[in-house]
Amino acid sequence: MSEAGFCPELSDDVREVRDWVHDFARTVVRPAGAEWDEREETPWPIIQEAAKIGLYSLDFFAQQSFEPTGLGLAVAFEELFWGDAGIGLSIVGTGLAAAALSSAGTPEQMGEWLPQMFGTPDDVKLGAFCASEPDAGSDVGSIRTRAVHDEATGDWVLNGVKTWATNGGIANVHVIVASVDPELGTRGQASFVVPPGTPGLSMGQKFKKHGIRASHTAEVVLDDVRVPGSCLLGGKEKLDARLARVREGGRAKEQAAMRTFETTRPSVAAQAVGIARAAYEYARDYAREREQFGRKIGENQAVAFLLADMATRVDVARLMTWRAAWMARNGRTFDQAEGSMSKLVAGETAVWVTEQAIQILGGAGYTREHPVERFHRDAKIYTIFEGTSEIQRLIIGRAVTGLPVR
Repeated sequence: MSEAGFCPELSDDVREVRDWVHDFARTVVRPAGAEWDEREETPWPIIQEAAKIGLYSLDFFAQQSFEPTGLGLAVAFEELFWGDAGIGLSIVGTGLAAAALSSAGTPEQMGEWLPQMFGTPDDVKLGAFCASEPDAGSDVGSIRTRAVHDEATGDWVLNGVKTWATNGGIANVHVIVASVDPELGTRGQASFVVPPGTPGLSMGQKFKKHGIRASHTAEVVLDDVRVPGSCLLGGKEKLDARLARVREGGRAKEQAAMRTFETTRPSVAAQAVGIARAAYEYARDYAREREQFGRKIGENQAVAFLLADMATRVDVARLMTWRAAWMARNGRTFDQAEGSMSKLVAGETAVWVTEQAIQILGGAGYTREHPVERFHRDAKIYTIFEGTSEIQRLIIGRAVTGLPVR
């Protein structure tokens, strides 16, 4: 490890959380994975079960976010996604909206809106973070959704279309990234909370996906959505000061969408590690039992060596993820883009390991009688969402060269 002081030793508290989440993933999530993948619906009963035990709750996310080593969420997410990625994303998807609110909002805004994103065990709610648009995926500078300030009332009026929004349209609280000054590009963007029941917000197309099908993904349409000034995250005074600095040629912090993605990349990487580990373990166990030509297929070097590479890559991805999570929690800057490194390696590891798992199972692995084909479908999104592999390489390339790589 290049970062001095990093030690991948789990505390007793983190081990306890790991075992607790693993038990829930083993007994509740994994047995339901195939059913909800086929149904392509939000698994409300399972989210409610997670809420009843405190796994789906503001308290859990807050406690693990502030866990001293930074490994709490990474370990918990690995176990949950080891169970099933679609259901896992339905349970943790609200965390992205919560992270966006926490990174830009005032204490008063967090106190008001974070609880409403989760609801209660008897009345579960969701949150949605809406950044991507039909013409602005990786190119967040092309966001066209506009937020216009009404000087007479102090309200903001939002218009535009968001896409690829996890929980989009079915969430209780939406966090919307919008442009307040298009001439400033990404530096002229801000985030807004849209409270539940606000007129003008509706769900557009719900996407039928290749993988993570138990997680709801849809367009969000904003048609003259009017929100009070208190819904501008951070407040207008702070926004005006930032825009003034930019217009005068000063520097501004990273714009809203990229700041949120940067803080959540280690957690996303941990999800990919969980999928990869699930596929590796299933293929390993299959190779121990399956017989061909009078011996276990795991006795063949071709299979054993492949399993060795799978196990090694899963461990590498996990350690890079833990390092990035530890660095983020301990205030270490990602000088070499370590957050992006973790997301890049974990995502591509998940795709490769799940593909090899299918290969080891052969024709059986290509059928839905075994979960490895679902693992493979679920894994692919981790080279695409929250920054494609190519975007991660661009960020890393700029960091290691110090040059404006394009």
